[in-house]
Amino acid sequence: MNSDNRVHVLISVGSNVDREKHLPEAARLLRRNRFIEVMDVSRVYESPSVGGGVAPPDFYNAAVLACTTLDPKELRDELRHIEEVLGRVRADDVNAPRTIDLDIAYYQDRVEERDDWRIPDPGTLKAAHVAVPIADVAADWVHPETDQTAYEIAAALDTTRIRVVPDLRLTSPTRSMPDDNWEGDRLEVYAPKLESLVRRQLIEIGEDPDREGLLRTPLRVAKATDYITGGYATSLDEVVNGAIFDAEGADEMVLVKDIEFYSMCEHHMLPFFGKAAVAYLPNTKIIGLSKLARIVDLYARRLQVQERLTNQVADAVQDVLNPHGVAVVMDGRHLCMMMRGVQKQESSTVTSAMRGTFISDARTRSELLALIS
Repeated sequence: MNSDNRVHVLISVGSNVDREKHLPEAARLLRRNRFIEVMDVSRVYESPSVGGGVAPPDFYNAAVLACTTLDPKELRDELRHIEEVLGRVRADDVNAPRTIDLDIAYYQDRVEERDDWRIPDPGTLKAAHVAVPIADVAADWVHPETDQTAYEIAAALDTTRIRVVPDLRLTSPTRSMPDDNWEGDRLEVYAPKLESLVRRQLIEIGEDPDREGLLRTPLRVAKATDYITGGYATSLDEVVNGAIFDAEGADEMVLVKDIEFYSMCEHHMLPFFGKAAVAYLPNTKIIGLSKLARIVDLYARRLQVQERLTNQVADAVQDVLNPHGVAVVMDGRHLCMMMRGVQKQESSTVTSAMRGTFISDARTRSELLALIS
């Protein structure tokens, strides 16, 4: 996501149908959306449903602080898509129970009227179930029309019917990084559907998911899976992030080698890993060196075969730079060969993808192979 073009937004999240499942799933799908960067998530609050007749289930509500490059309509469309994925069916009764509600509460300091919605959401000033979670996650956010902070707005409302849900905590992005030793507490929920699948898998292989060593395994596997497959949740533009510069006379080969990569074989969902070398012959542009490693990660963090991965990296460099030539060489070791099947622990697989001058000029190709050998 290009940091120069992104804006801060606050998204209100609510559910009163299977709310313990749908609220965490909504937060996860927001985190997985390539156009939305989740920065923080509020605590979960319970509040009575609005409307007459037979009282529907109470709501669980939360607020998500995020960044996005989408305009308001595009962002709303993305939120509606997530609602559809989670089974939201819109009814004529605006107070009808629903699996999930995702609304733009604030879009930077924008004030805007749309056909049937408004920014900021009117609920930010008068609805405690909207204002309180927002104050929890962004207390200093200033309402663009009243100049009140989110904390001041929430403090002025009747909050006697709003309470924190003590037994449901959504994972904060700052606590979900793979190098973070924080394991969470017994209350944390990350991805209920995925965690349920992992739990069932443990049972299928003859394990007891309730024994002490496995109690948090479904949550850990869900987090690890999201990280390992994070390439689906980002894009080439976001990775490059504008780090393209004039070549200014640089016309010799640029080579970054020994780039470590880790991926998952799409046939057995077992890891393969190794090192990559990425080279190009500048035309008019060069790219920040770290971006070549990030491009490798972008495509490696998906279900892959090494042959396709190698070509995807080469095509990406070709697309962003239009150089005279591109070459990618990858040397990988596959656990699907090492742990099962032929069980050849010392085997490795080398793949290459050449473009432009690296194909047409044997001397250039030989120079590359000599440099990486």
